[in-house]
Amino acid sequence: MGDKRTALITGANRGIGRAVAEELHRRGLRVIVTARSARDAATAAREISEGMGGEVVGEALDVTDVGGVRDAARRIGAVDVLVSNAGVLLDAGTDPLTVPLDVVERTLAVNLLGAWRVAQAFVPGMVSRGWGRVVFVSSGIGTFSIGLAAGTPAYSVSKVALNGLTTMLAARTAADGVLVNAVNPGQTRTRMMPTAPRTAAEAALDVAHAATLPDDGPTGTLLRGTRPVPW
Repeated sequence: MGDKRTALITGANRGIGRAVAEELHRRGLRVIVTARSARDAATAAREISEGMGGEVVGEALDVTDVGGVRDAARRIGAVDVLVSNAGVLLDAGTDPLTVPLDVVERTLAVNLLGAWRVAQAFVPGMVSRGWGRVVFVSSGIGTFSIGLAAGTPAYSVSKVALNGLTTMLAARTAADGVLVNAVNPGQTRTRMMPTAPRTAAEAALDVAHAATLPDDGPTGTLLRGTRPVPW
């Protein structure tokens, strides 16, 4: 990848985000771990640094906080790689006919609008510098090829919308050296899915692949492993 790049990962104090931070640090990127809590971000950054060596930065970033995202962007400065991982699943076991719409709104606030807000804060700088990688952590149940899950209607719709954002941003930045892709990590063992078969470290390899694509890599795609898959 040439010069050392700076990668920012949202929701990186645990789960897939933490594993992605570790993997990108292992690959030689300067990593900024973010979490809603400054303490959680600092703790995760310190643990990665102590366990793997090298410097890892922790920063508070709540993707739903308009002023907080703006302040974080000013503090952090230039970012070359953005991994938008922060997300919530609040509606498991509900039904599209009865799911409380305030739960839908809260889900969209994080999974779609939060990702969009952070992209607006950091991607214009990538465009102006002529290089960048953006990765949205999506889901198979946010695709029409697999099928939306009626048992998690808000989550599924939020990931469909996130996939749409992926294609729009990719088209907008296609001529600017910025590659924008979504990744379906599959069923991964996290707090959200504690009994899933795949480890966060395994899922992180897929996300890290998308975050370190060569300049002739794909953009505007949904990746599973290293290959584009249908939306």
